[in-house]
Amino acid sequence: MSTPSPSPTSPQPVTRLRVLIVEDSEFDARLLGTLLRTGGWEVASRRVSTAVDLERALVGEDWDLILCDHTMPGFSAPEALQVVQRVARDIPFIIISGGIEEGVAIDAMKAGAHDFLMKGALGRLVPAVQRELKEADIRRARRAAEEALRESELRYRSVWDNSTDAVLLLDALGIIRFANPANLPVFGWNPADLVGLRLDVLQPSELPPGHWWQAFRASGTAKSNETVARRRDGSKVDIDLALTEMRMGSDLWVVIFSRDVTERRRAAEEIRRSREEFAAAREIQQRLFPKEAPRLAGYDIAGASHPAEATGGDYFDFFPIDPDCLGMVIADVSGHGLGPSLLMAEARAYLRLVARGTAGPGEVLTRTQELLRDDLGRERFITLLFLRLLSAQRRLQFANAGHTAGLLIGQDGAVRSVLGRTGRPLGRQGDVPYPSGGEVALQPGDILLLLTDGIEEAIRPDDEIFGMERAVEVVRSHRDRPAAEIVEAVCTAARTFSSPEPQTDDLTVVVLKVL
Repeated sequence: MSTPSPSPTSPQPVTRLRVLIVEDSEFDARLLGTLLRTGGWEVASRRVSTAVDLERALVGEDWDLILCDHTMPGFSAPEALQVVQRVARDIPFIIISGGIEEGVAIDAMKAGAHDFLMKGALGRLVPAVQRELKEADIRRARRAAEEALRESELRYRSVWDNSTDAVLLLDALGIIRFANPANLPVFGWNPADLVGLRLDVLQPSELPPGHWWQAFRASGTAKSNETVARRRDGSKVDIDLALTEMRMGSDLWVVIFSRDVTERRRAAEEIRRSREEFAAAREIQQRLFPKEAPRLAGYDIAGASHPAEATGGDYFDFFPIDPDCLGMVIADVSGHGLGPSLLMAEARAYLRLVARGTAGPGEVLTRTQELLRDDLGRERFITLLFLRLLSAQRRLQFANAGHTAGLLIGQDGAVRSVLGRTGRPLGRQGDVPYPSGGEVALQPGDILLLLTDGIEEAIRPDDEIFGMERAVEVVRSHRDRPAAEIVEAVCTAARTFSSPEPQTDDLTVVVLKVL
């Protein structure tokens, strides 16, 4: 081998270069090492000349470069290349030949050799090695990036495979490249059958081809909305659909997340209908309450009801029975909503009608229950306290169908009379007639307190209830105030007592002051 003149190269930082030289000539191997040192490398080399030695060297050590003679006794560069490709990683492989035909050199490059040089013209060795080492670095970086991409894809796919949302991964052309198992229950498609198809298979058939894809791309990098999709069998499904873009490696992907919201939409529709029903019930109920309290000489009367929801089950009423007799009612219909409100309206109409032609309060309740029996059924009932105020005689008559007792509080603050239950609630009394509760004489300074169980059973966070005694105490402390102010004071006290918990039941109070 003749000694070439090294070509000038740009200064390089001193770097250790591990070179495996496949060469039968010790002299030629030393010469190659010397030439490489002119490139600025600190060279560590080893020479082998057989397939066995080459394989041992590759398995036992790491190498940056392989320089291989083309032809050796019993061994050749193509054979050496096969050994390298079988047992080694990507290592620059440069063939050094004393003479090689062009066709043979081309075949070697096609087989995986990175370059070939003539032994008589090794001035190109250093730049060739520099180039191939750089290319090897680029290939390693690319493989690392590809491996990281594969790991990233695997992580995403692992998460998506276990997602309850249907996940689709689309390429830049809108072709589905991945579909998770949740696409089967949502769209009726096996994931494998979706891969390779366009997104059009899920959009409603009445839309033009590509409509979804074009709309998604025009909307920006992230979008979520509810829409209607097409299942595999042609039926439609309400879905919530979210779109986002994701870059993996150098490629931009579109990820679509979908979930079936049929039940959610059905629930929303039920809520809407319920609100409409409550609004109608509220309007009905407001018409039931007296627009103003009766004005009777010698009496101050007031009542108010504060429902816990849009509509309540409570009811109070005042109505004239004859010139000297005022009917008074406080009641609680089981349940809330339109049904109880209609039932309350029916009970009010029957009670007013029956009270005008019936003598005693017990007979009024008995006859009212007979009229309501079919409509109450087994599910509903009404607690009701009915009173006849004989204003000129200053006497009260009453009957109580399972309602909270009314209390007559004397001028000294003591409870003089209890208007307790004389029977079970309407709808629970059966065929047993209601008896009247007798008569109660009224005296100047008396205050009659009627309320529903929402007042008595108001509860605070420590589970203590408001109770009737607290309500009576509020009346005592406000006895000099007008009846309307006493009513509101009792309601306010019950709400304050249970604060900060929300009101859980209707609050209804009626007060009659004897002047």
